[in-house]
Amino acid sequence: MKFLDLRHPFFLPLWRRVITVALVGGWGLFEAVTGNIGWAVVFGGAALWCAYEFFAVFDPENYTDQS
Repeated sequence: MKFLDLRHPFFLPLWRRVITVALVGGWGLFEAVTGNIGWAVVFGGAALWCAYEFFAVFDPENYTDQS
């Protein structure tokens, strides 16, 4: 089991992927606005990573249950 498995079947619906990217990116923006640049970079990077995995290289075959 991975710490954060972005290819888990939970993320197959588009709305869950969009909300995940929006929440993580929004939190990064919040951290930047409040002056916590270190955390802003961490959450901004996580949002970019999620966006890449969920939209750029998305393949529904990778989201089947592998148990």
